[in-house]
Amino acid sequence: MTGVWALLGALAVAGAIGVLLKVREGRISRRSSVDLPAPVRDLLVPGVTLVQLSTTFCAPCRHAKVILRDLADRTEGLSHAELDVTNLPDVAAALGVMRTPTTLALTAEGVEVLRVGGVPKRDSLLAALQPHLP
Repeated sequence: MTGVWALLGALAVAGAIGVLLKVREGRISRRSSVDLPAPVRDLLVPGVTLVQLSTTFCAPCRHAKVILRDLADRTEGLSHAELDVTNLPDVAAALGVMRTPTTLALTAEGVEVLRVGGVPKRDSLLAALQPHLP
């Protein structure tokens, strides 16, 4: 009988962790500015740049790329760039990135407007970016 209770407890903990991860997926947050590493600074253009930090074998990164590229193509003053951090762990560490995809919205001066961990939700991302676009 003890084994059944242990199994039920493990399932409850796993379910709670799954719900927590699902709730945090695509959430928009803001961080204090940090000095941007050179590979990220090189991607910035006038307006707001959505810098997508990805890794080679990241399946959700492909979905995020489609959303971000489409959003940038349809929105004036917004551009999209992707940086593969598979071989750049120092860049990910300097930016405080713990998962991919992570998207940073950066001004041309390198100021972080917002960040999204996971696949962004198109409408909420556009709404959060509106005050920073022309």
